Amino acid sequence: MIEKQVFGTTKAHGEQVLVYTLTAGAYSMKVSTYGGILLSLIVPDAQGNKADVVLGFSSLAEYEKSPVYMGALIGRYANRISGGSFTIDGNTYQVPRNERGVNALHGGPEGFDTKVWHALTSEVDGVPAVHLSYTSVSGEMGFPGTVKVHVDYVLHPEGKLEIIYAANTDATTPVNLTNHSYFNLAGDGGTILNHQLQLYCDAYLPFNDNRIPTGEIKPVAGTPFDFTSAKSIGTDIKQVGGYDHCFVLSERGDTLKECAYVVEPESGRSMRVLTTMEAVQFFSGNTMNGSDVSRDGIPYMQHSGFCLETQHFPDAMNHENFPNCLLKPNETYRHTTILKFNV
Repeated sequence: MIEKQVFGTTKAHGEQVLVYTLTAGAYSMKVSTYGGILLSLIVPDAQGNKADVVLGFSSLAEYEKSPVYMGALIGRYANRISGGSFTIDGNTYQVPRNERGVNALHGGPEGFDTKVWHALTSEVDGVPAVHLSYTSVSGEMGFPGTVKVHVDYVLHPEGKLEIIYAANTDATTPVNLTNHSYFNLAGDGGTILNHQLQLYCDAYLPFNDNRIPTGEIKPVAGTPFDFTSAKSIGTDIKQVGGYDHCFVLSERGDTLKECAYVVEPESGRSMRVLTTMEAVQFFSGNTMNGSDVSRDGIPYMQHSGFCLETQHFPDAMNHENFPNCLLKPNETYRHTTILKFNV
């Protein structure tokens, strides 16, 4: 089942924003055309009690002003670009440095998370979907090439959410798309420190003082970054000052593969993540400080939610030893991530 309603109009350009509600079996979700935001995701627990497992706000205005990319689609390039600068075929390009005036973060200050996307819907055999599209013109945020982007959210009644990304370009350009939802499987406003996390990742990317990868790809074994066996998110978090690190999947290649498995012990809810990408950014909500407020009026404090952002390596275009992140004309960028919920 699919329902549509008006969410409001954007402050910047007065564009109408719609919300689509998708329901399949015991699961439902809301998606906004502003930022392609996953506003809500209702999941039952072991007793059948339903709760929202993604963090979110009650109004469009709050999404527009919040700096935490809550639930949004990220592009043209997710994560960080050192100095906002990169060179392709001898031409240097500059993206606005919107992270402390040092790096370009998540595509710049007017990335895909700030755009109103075009939406179509479909429903086949009880599986509803919303199909979003956006055209990023050449020069937008300093990136070369006009890029046409399509993102599908597909909700299955057995508790599977597919997010399918595709893009084409008319000039070589970096493309790195992801979703920036914050999850809390308890659904009660507490912290995520007791969530049991397993990452199918045997390496991670160390970074410098500006959170830019050094170029090393280090094994997680024997470090606080080792989640190859499940452990509580809070176990080693103080040793690293909070997680905001890129983890490299153990299984290589662009096929669909295991990425992460998370269990919340009290509710019994679990989430399994599969992806075709080579890496995942694990963020433990370190910067949340109460300035953002939940739908129920509860301030989001540190570690209220976690993100698992499947993606290319950060700053990949500036490291020859990192996997390719450049999309060329006559190529198609494809990326699928699947979230499977269970108890």
